[in-house]
Amino acid sequence: MRLPLALCLGLVALTAASQSPLQRRVVKEVLDYFHRRSSSMHSLFKEQAVEGAVEREDSSGTFVQLRVNLVQTTCTKQAPRRQNCRVLENRRKPTCLACYKFDSGDVPKVLDKYHNCGPSHYLAAKEIKHRDEAECRAVEEAGRGGDALYLPGMYAFSKGLPT
Repeated sequence: MRLPLALCLGLVALTAASQSPLQRRVVKEVLDYFHRRSSSMHSLFKEQAVEGAVEREDSSGTFVQLRVNLVQTTCTKQAPRRQNCRVLENRRKPTCLACYKFDSGDVPKVLDKYHNCGPSHYLAAKEIKHRDEAECRAVEEAGRGGDALYLPGMYAFSKGLPT
C-alpha cells in the first residue's frame, strides 16, 4: 500500500519540478479557487497531477492552459499545517481546467482567466468541453489589440471651418 503512494508522491514531485513558474502559479491559483468556491467543503485538496499543460507566448503576453487533477486529503482547510496531509483513497478526485493569460511584465499580471472544476466525467461531456474551449479561446485573445478599451482622448475628430 505504501509503495503505490510513494510512487504517486514521487510523480507529483517530478511534475512540479518540470512546470514553468507560470504553470506553478496557475496550479496554486486553481487550488485557492477550488477551496474558496464552496463554503460547505471542509477538506483540503491537493494537486495529484497536471495534464495537457500548454504555454504559448505572443506579443500580448503568455497563455497558460492546464488540467489539474486534485485529490482529497485528511487535512481541513483551516489546518495551520498542510505539509503532512495524507491522501484519502477512494474519495473525491475532481479535475479543474484552468486557462490564464498573463501580460509580458517582469511580474506577470493576470489579464484574464477561466476555471471549471468538477468530476472528470463532467468535464468530458461534449457541451461542457465546447464551452470550455470557447472560454479558453477568449482568454487567449485577452490583451490583443482588438479588445483594447476605448479611453477618452484616444481619437480626435475635428470639423472643418466654414469657408
